[in-house]
Amino acid sequence: MQRAFMTGLKAPSPIWPDRSTQIITLHEKLQVMQRRTLLKLGASSAVLLAVVGGTAAWIRPGLVRGRLTATGREIFRAVGIGVLDKTLPEQFAARQAAITALIARVDVLIDQLPPHAQGELSQLLSIVGTSAGRLGLAGLNTPWASASMADVQAALQNMRLSGLAVRQQAYAALHDITAAAYFSAPDTWHQLGYPGPLAI
Repeated sequence: MQRAFMTGLKAPSPIWPDRSTQIITLHEKLQVMQRRTLLKLGASSAVLLAVVGGTAAWIRPGLVRGRLTATGREIFRAVGIGVLDKTLPEQFAARQAAITALIARVDVLIDQLPPHAQGELSQLLSIVGTSAGRLGLAGLNTPWASASMADVQAALQNMRLSGLAVRQQAYAALHDITAAAYFSAPDTWHQLGYPGPLAI
């Protein structure tokens, strides 16, 4: 279990995006994701599946044909609200529209990942989509769809600071995909102080 469940990831980043960080395009983020394995499959993942949910994780995949399932959408909606809280619109309808747009962009990002990365992400989502996996890996008692923002943020923070590499790296994957998808939209760049590409 101490083996890296995902490879090629640096130290876990803060829950909220750093506004001072230079904008990373969706294409650049995809290149990084395609050069690494999101999840370390094999014996370690089989043990994890047995511990946190067994075959239930295979029955409820996080992706189908490269798109989020209902379980995957619930997870990324909750993670999106937790990660992007300070950057989302304050007005309720605008906030909900921003989250809906985020989920659509996550699907776009996932569709451009190679098959092995899609399979690994599907496995991660299937694990944390089960009650046992959500509690064991994310430390979240409440289902994603009904968890409060504070509960989700606390769970993400615990994953980020966990002494177990598997929890840190699961956090990093959820965080990175959420942030990359959200900030791939030009109308979000101003929040990072990025004016957009220079006219040539």
